[in-house]
Amino acid sequence: QLVESGGGLVQAGGSLRLSCAASGRTFSSYAMGWFRQAPGKERELVAAISWSGGSTYYADSVKGRFTISRDNAKNTVYLQMNSLKPEDTAVYYCAAPPRGVGPYYEGPYDYWGQGTQVTVSS
Repeated sequence: QLVESGGGLVQAGGSLRLSCAASGRTFSSYAMGWFRQAPGKERELVAAISWSGGSTYYADSVKGRFTISRDNAKNTVYLQMNSLKPEDTAVYYCAAPPRGVGPYYEGPYDYWGQGTQVTVSS
């Protein structure tokens, strides 16, 4: 089970830190990803990280503003979001792909959280 937290309402230019805590299964050997879905838009992969944390992927829209990290001892993945823009408004989900793939994996993810709302006001 994956449980996201840390979403909320923030003004443009502000920051938020999302957390994704895993329970019932150890995800320390899985890559992990953060997705988002805005109303009327398709879900998109925002950032992903390898199981070790040594390799990361970022969508062009968030490069330089978002940072994904993980603490395998705590079975938790984070998404630090800085310089937020109104277009970052979406429901953010953490997810785990099949075991053994890396952060550039483009196939379906197997495990999903329930999502946390991020709203950025202008």
